[in-house]
Amino acid sequence: MQKNIIPYWLASDVIQHSRRILTSYEQITGIHLFDAQYSDEYRSYLLYHAPYVVVSHGIQTDPVFNYANLTAQQLWNLSWQEFTALPSRLSAEPERAEERQRLLNEAAEKGYIDNYEGIRISSDGQRFKIEKVLLWNLPDEAKNKVGQVALFRNWTDL
Repeated sequence: MQKNIIPYWLASDVIQHSRRILTSYEQITGIHLFDAQYSDEYRSYLLYHAPYVVVSHGIQTDPVFNYANLTAQQLWNLSWQEFTALPSRLSAEPERAEERQRLLNEAAEKGYIDNYEGIRISSDGQRFKIEKVLLWNLPDEAKNKVGQVALFRNWTDL
């Protein structure tokens, strides 16, 4: 008998995480990515299938990605399981780690930064430049920081 597997975006923890991402994005920008009247499940589906990149990581000492929408998975050439096991520092080349960490720290202090850009590398070695990135702190429902989120629509293969 075949086990019934639900799509990632329908898992209850992903729906909750998507809600946090969308709510915090709306608080920072004043923009609703999707109609607030839609169900949390549908908004999670839309975020997962959005034509732009959305990734987030936790607050561990060496943060690990805990969300990557389908566009991010395709760009980095990683499955959901691979992406959500990846320390976020490994999404950039090692020589770019210091710059990346500086920007993460700046976002942590200010709450968010916009217009961030940098070089990233996919699992198959393809380098690409990400541009006009919005990077922000992700709070939970009690306003405790639980991670950081990056959203961007522009990238260029190098």
